[in-house]
Parts: sequence; C-alpha cells; structure tokens
Amino acid sequence: MFTRLGWFVVRRRKGVLAATAVFIVVASVLGTGTFARLKSAGFQDPGAESTKAENVLKHTFGAGDPNVVALVTVPRGSVDSADAAAAGRRVTDRLAAIPGVADVASYWSLGSAPPLRSRDATKAIVVARVTGTDTQMTDRYNELKKAVGGTQGPINVRFGGDLAVNSDIATQIGADLGKAEGISAPITIILLIIVFGGLIAAGLPLLVALIAVFGTLLALFGISQVTDVSIYSINLTTALGLGLAIDYSLFIVNRFREELATGSGIDEAVVRTVETAGRTVAFSALTVAASLSALLVFPLYFLRSFAYAGSSVVVVAAVGAVVSLPALLAVTGARVNSLRVRRDRSVPVGTGFWHRLAVEVMRRPVVIGVAAIALLVVLGSPFLRVNFGLSGAEALPNGAPSRAVSETLLHDFNGDSGNSFAIVIDGIGDPAARVGDIGAFARRVSELPGVSRVDALSGSYQGGNLTTPPGPRSASFSRPTGTWLTVVPSVDQVSTGGQRLIGQIRRLRQPLPFGVEGQGATLTDTKAAIFSRVPYAFGIIAAVTFVLLFLIFNSLLVPIKAIVLNLLSLTATFGAMVWIFQDGHFSGPLNFTATGSLNVTMPILMFCIAFGLSMDYEVFLLSRIKEEHDATGDNTHSVAMGLERTGRIVTAAAALLAVTFLAFGTSDISFIKMFGLGLALAVVMDATLIRGVLVPAFMRLAGEANWWAPQWMRRVHDRIGISESAPPRPVAVEPFRRQGSAS
Repeated sequence: MFTRLGWFVVRRRKGVLAATAVFIVVASVLGTGTFARLKSAGFQDPGAESTKAENVLKHTFGAGDPNVVALVTVPRGSVDSADAAAAGRRVTDRLAAIPGVADVASYWSLGSAPPLRSRDATKAIVVARVTGTDTQMTDRYNELKKAVGGTQGPINVRFGGDLAVNSDIATQIGADLGKAEGISAPITIILLIIVFGGLIAAGLPLLVALIAVFGTLLALFGISQVTDVSIYSINLTTALGLGLAIDYSLFIVNRFREELATGSGIDEAVVRTVETAGRTVAFSALTVAASLSALLVFPLYFLRSFAYAGSSVVVVAAVGAVVSLPALLAVTGARVNSLRVRRDRSVPVGTGFWHRLAVEVMRRPVVIGVAAIALLVVLGSPFLRVNFGLSGAEALPNGAPSRAVSETLLHDFNGDSGNSFAIVIDGIGDPAARVGDIGAFARRVSELPGVSRVDALSGSYQGGNLTTPPGPRSASFSRPTGTWLTVVPSVDQVSTGGQRLIGQIRRLRQPLPFGVEGQGATLTDTKAAIFSRVPYAFGIIAAVTFVLLFLIFNSLLVPIKAIVLNLLSLTATFGAMVWIFQDGHFSGPLNFTATGSLNVTMPILMFCIAFGLSMDYEVFLLSRIKEEHDATGDNTHSVAMGLERTGRIVTAAAALLAVTFLAFGTSDISFIKMFGLGLALAVVMDATLIRGVLVPAFMRLAGEANWWAPQWMRRVHDRIGISESAPPRPVAVEPFRRQGSAS
C-alpha cells in the first residue's frame, strides 16, 4: 500500500501540492468560523444530580445561583451612611434594569441583611444572576461593568463571582497564548534550523503544520454543528499541530536524506521514504489517536473536545507528512540540503553517543534498569497523596480583579453569599402546603458544620434557629411544583470541608425529594463521573495500543513492555505535578498559588496526551530496531543500531515539542501552567530516560524473546498483521520515469 502511495505521490507531485494548497485555503476560511461556535463550559456531567438540579432551578423555577457579585466599598465612613446607602440602591436598581440580569439583591434592598455586610462595615455586596448563552453572558457582564463599575459617587464597585472569574481567565488565557507564541516561535525557528541543518529543510514542517492546524479547525467546525466543543481544545490543536508537524517532518526528511546519501535517485528516495518512514508515521499516528480517543468515554464535553481536536490533528498531520510532504520533497529534490547553516559531522556507523549509550546500558542491563525504575518510582510517589479539586479564582494570578474580590469576600464577610448554592425540591405541588416540612429541612441544613445561613420559603435560618421570618422575598422561593433553599456556606465549596458538607446534605433523611447543585456538588459528581470511567479509558488505551503494536511488530512482549514503561514514565510526571502544584514547591519562581489540590480534569487529559506521544516515540524507535533485526537477526546489534539511528532524531523532536509545551508553562493561569510544564516534562523524560535507558536494558534482557509470539498469534498476524519493515530495495518493481529528476 505504501509503495503504491509513494509512486502516486511521485507521479502526481504537482497535483498533490495543488490539492494541498486548495485544502489549506478552504480549511482556513471555513475553519476560522469554528471560534464563534466554541464554548467555555463543559466541566459537568450532564447526567449528574448537580446538573439535573441546576437545570430544574434554571428552566422550571427560573432561578439560579448568583454568578456575579458586585463588591461595594466605602472609602470613608460606613455602608450604612445615608449617601453610601443611596448610592448602593442606585447600583442595585441599575443592575436590575439591564436586560438579561436577574435576581438582583443587595445589602440595602434586603433590609440591611448582616451577611451581606463586611465585619468592619466598610463593604457590602450586590448579587445578581446573568442569564443567556456563553456569548450573551459575556456581553452582558461587560455591559454591567461599564454601567456600574469603578467609582460611583461615594462608593467604589468591583466584580467577582463565577462569571467574573471565568471572564478574567478567558482574557488571561488569550493574553498568555499571544505571549507563548511570542516566546516559542523564535526559539522553535532557531531549533528547526539547527536540527534540520539548513533553511530549506527547516521550512518544510511549516507546510505540515498549516495542514494540521487548519485541517483540525475545519474538522472542529463540522463537529461543532452536532455537539458541544470546548474552546480550550484550541490550545491542544495549536500545540500538537506544530509539534507533530515537526516530529513527522523530521522523520520523513531524515529518511529522505539517508536514501539520497546511498546514491538513490530522487524518485526512488521518495518512494523508499514513504515505504519506511511514511509507514512508521502512519502507524505511530494511529497509536496517538487511539490514546486521545479514549477521552470519548467521559461525559464531560471539556474532555471529549480534546478527543475531537487531538485525534483530528494527529490524523491530519500524518496525512500531510505522508502525502503532501513527500510530494514537496519530490519537487525540492537534492535542494533539500541547500542553504546549509552547519555541516553534518560524518560519524562512522556503530559509533556516536546514542550507540555508545545503548552498548553501555546493555552491558549492565539489570543494574542500570533497576536504578532507572527506582528513580521513576521515587519521583512518582507523591501522586499517592493526590487531592483533586476544581479551578476557581485561585487559578488567576495575584492581583487579578475577580480574584481580589473573591479573597475579600472570603476574609472580610461572615459567609460568602456570592458563593451560595441551592437545594432544589421539585414535584411536591404547591409548596405552601408543605411549608412545615420545608422549614424543618432548612433548619436541619443550617445546623450542619460549614453552613452560615439558609434562606427558604419559610424564612432564614442560622445554626438551627429561625433568624428572619418569612417576608416579601420569601415568596420568590415558591413555584407551582416546588421550591428551593439557598445555602450560604462558611467554607469554600470545593475545599475538603465543602465536599464533606455536600455529602452530609445528601445523606439527610427527610420526606422531601431534593437535589443539590452548585460548585461543591459539581466537583463531587465530576470526580465520580471521571473516576468511574477511568478503568474503561485505560482499558481502551491498553487494548488498542497492544493490538496495534502486535500487528506492527508481531511480538507479544514488545507491546506489554511499551505499556508498562510508559506508565512508569507518566507516574513520575504526575508525582512531580503533585509535588509542585498541589504542595506548592517552586510556587514563587513559577508564580502560582498552590491550593492543595489538582484540577480533577487535568491528570486524565495529560495522561491520554502524554501516553499517545510516548507511543509515538516508541514506534519510531522500535521500527528501526525491527528493521535492523530483520536484516541481521542480531538482537543486541539491532537495539544499538536502532537507537543510533533514532536517538538524535527522537531527542530533537522531543526538544522541539517540549518548547511548545513549555511556552504554555509561562501562562499566568495555574492549570494551564501545569498542563504545559507537565507535558513538557513527560515528553523529555520519555525521549531520554525511557528510550535511551530502559528500552535498551529491557530488550537486552529479553533477547530474542522480544520477537516471540504464540503460534496462534503468529497465524493472526500472518492474516491481518502489518509488515513494519520496508520491502527489499526495488530493482525492477516499477520503472522510475525521471530517475534523479528534481521535478
């Protein structure tokens, strides 16, 4: 198949390049429409209790948690002074008059409610719920900031709450992406020139990158027509699009140069490149796409979006590298080596750093292998005490407006009314007939540790006591089919105490059917949704990886070894992430605030991406080892030669990809910083310690058993397997039309 593909590319080189140009133009035009369809949510399980309760609260009761908190500060005097109170009421009225802003309430409109005033009486809050789609809520939030933000007579108004935090995060990520591109672009260009050794060759990956990025945007545009897609998936599209374009181009160009160096004509070199490196790239891309596709088992469309983007970018990049790039090489020909910036040092076969490293490792495989495994286990041990949470205002840098408001609400008020959540009671008919049960339930909830206040149809409760009898506001809790309670916690909802509170509420026995929503309940349900499906995701990744590697290498041991070593590598990476981002080591130099937890979605996302990239390098290395073994039958020699042939290339590819991920590590958003630094560490560790040390040690110990499989598996491979080694060098397979021609 790949021989025929190579011939097709050689003969139709100009047509392939023309079709590629048309594809890039069309994809860039249509793909840019993707951004208007992407969403910033997707962190909830649609089938969870918290999501269902939130939907009932929103669609049935027309209510919801406040997502904007206006913090009113009086620089001089008290919020109870006449002029401050008048200004506070004006702010409340102006917010309520903005279309799409509902449930506006303030310290002054609720009769000087004590929980809405700070302990020193210099601050008070106004809460509101902004409604609509993601785009509408963003527009309305910007409108209300202009309407009442800043200095308003004797008061100053700043904004916090979920919508404000999300808006600041989105703004910061946009700025960070620009900064990351400004940092990574010049470094990547310099490294490309150094690695490829010339200006012409260094420019070739840009073609594949354009195909990968714009092609993926086009794919996401189509996918977004039928399902929700997260805007955060664009980060993966750009990072992997450039990274894999460089990886795949490096292997294709390097093999093409090798074939030219043996005296092959240009057409023959292109065909042999597609037969060998092209085959490896294609099957490697399948393993990466399979790992990313495992994210589809999770119900959160935030994670599923990375499966859409990741699988698309891998497949499109592989097609560009195996079809479009060889066509460009057929046109470029020997000029691929022109405009050199350095001379390649001629190193005799069987020498060089990577060959010597492999030989040294295989001389003492047990000692060196055990030492490397012990190091990985020690590095991974912090992951045993991982604590999962959700990202909130603390993900923002110090001084961010919404974070400053959130911290003020937490430290200066008795309970954060802007951090309240609801307990929804539906299907009971007229709630006035059950007001006694509702009051008893509200009283029991208010007695729980971690609850500051409960507001209900029957009044407000604190510590099990009715503090405010039913009034005009209480009627707002009544609907024809049910009611709800508003719980103001004294603990952070996503903290350990907040999680404990949600569990205690859900375990309360009482005659009213209820559901709990809010950030704490969402975190509880999200963790349950992810952890319950992790075995399925791991099972899919392991099964598909094993099958693909077996079909490629006809071995039982090689796939098992690859899976185990990759897990070891990633465990060490996750241990480092716990030690840094959960425990707070290097929080000063890295400029983030440790919260004692990791974002619950990040480890599984990083695992699927890093595992796929690890298998990418595994296939590249094993392909050359298998090719040498098929030619010589000498296991030790083939391992050393395979590492010699790929060690420099894999390390260079990993360095270039790590630069892209490290650029994300400069983000001021803590979970994006963790994403970038974690993946950079995983890529570098895998390309060096795993490929350079553990793979040679393991394969030396296994010997010829590396290539053993039971007879029944060999029969399966004979029928449906994939021959990884290239066919013998053609002598008269098919005449070359323009032997040595550059065009």
